[in-house]
Parts: sequence; C-alpha cells; structure tokens
Amino acid sequence: MDEQSLRRALHCHWDAADANDFAAEHDIYHDDAILTYPQSGERIRGRHRIRESRALQPNHKRFAVRRIVGSGDLWVTEFTLSYDGVPSYAVSIMQFSDGRVIEETQYFTDGFAPSASRAHLVERAP
Repeated sequence: MDEQSLRRALHCHWDAADANDFAAEHDIYHDDAILTYPQSGERIRGRHRIRESRALQPNHKRFAVRRIVGSGDLWVTEFTLSYDGVPSYAVSIMQFSDGRVIEETQYFTDGFAPSASRAHLVERAP
C-alpha cells in the first residue's frame, strides 16, 4: 500500500473512532495485531480483542487529530482524546505490514499547568 493510501486509511480510522463506529475503526488492523498501553502495562493481542476492549469503554469519547506523520510502514498520530469532555493528549505509533496495522503503541498524558518560571519565554499553544 502506498503512503497516500496509508494516510487515507489512518484518517478513516480516526474519523471512525471519533464516531464510535467500531467496525470501521478496526478495519485497519491485522487479525493478529498487538496493541500496547505502556502506562498501564497492558498488551492486547488480536483485532477482535482490541475492538472488544474499546467497545467496553463506558465513557463518551471524542478524538481530534492534531497531525499524522510517517513514511513506509511506520506512522505516528498525535491526537487529543477526550473522555466525557476531559482531554488527554496522546500519541499512537503504528507499524504496518501488508497495508494493515500489525503493532500499535499508544502513549497518553494529562494536561498540566504551565510553569511560572518560564512564563516570559513561552507563548500559549492551542
């Protein structure tokens, strides 16, 4: 799959995630894909289990993609994931094989207050 097709597939994936369209959201994964959440020490094996774990999430979630970068078989998406209106900042690293995600790692962080010590050096980012 060429890079333009992979980029389109990623946009479709994140749009489907935002719409809670679990079928379309998980079309991007190999049947034997692996999803890892380093912060919680969890690894989920298989597209079916990845889909089920997300369908079981009780919160209302929204996805807002900030940017997608990558080439070849390695792609990174920076996005904001809001659970019940509370934003969390995230990065998804996806490794593709034969046009499907074979491995994904997602990193999450909560926002924090800016430091007064550097206030004179920064501008506020959206």
